[in-house]
Amino acid sequence: MAADSNNGWNEYSRLVLEQLEVLSIGIDSIRQDLQGVNQELAIIKAKEDKVTELRMWKEKLDEVTSPTQLKNYIDDIQELKDFKTKAVTIFTAAQAGMVALFTLMKYME
Repeated sequence: MAADSNNGWNEYSRLVLEQLEVLSIGIDSIRQDLQGVNQELAIIKAKEDKVTELRMWKEKLDEVTSPTQLKNYIDDIQELKDFKTKAVTIFTAAQAGMVALFTLMKYME
């Protein structure tokens, strides 16, 4: 009978060891998965930090001017450039006309 109980204990301890090995493999798998999750979490945190930085930058930019105001400023600048071009052209034409007038007056004397 001692041999039977000893065999039962050996069988039981073998089953317990097998279960412990299965649990150990499962724990190792969970650790690897957790490391992957931690890496992904670090990537998400970095992206979140960048989004926060961009949000702060946009708020600072909005304090200076809005996109609509920027477009209006660009349109105004273009109008001023067009006006300058027209003014310089008219001034040049007026000077040429004055030179021509003075030249004609010189020949008429």
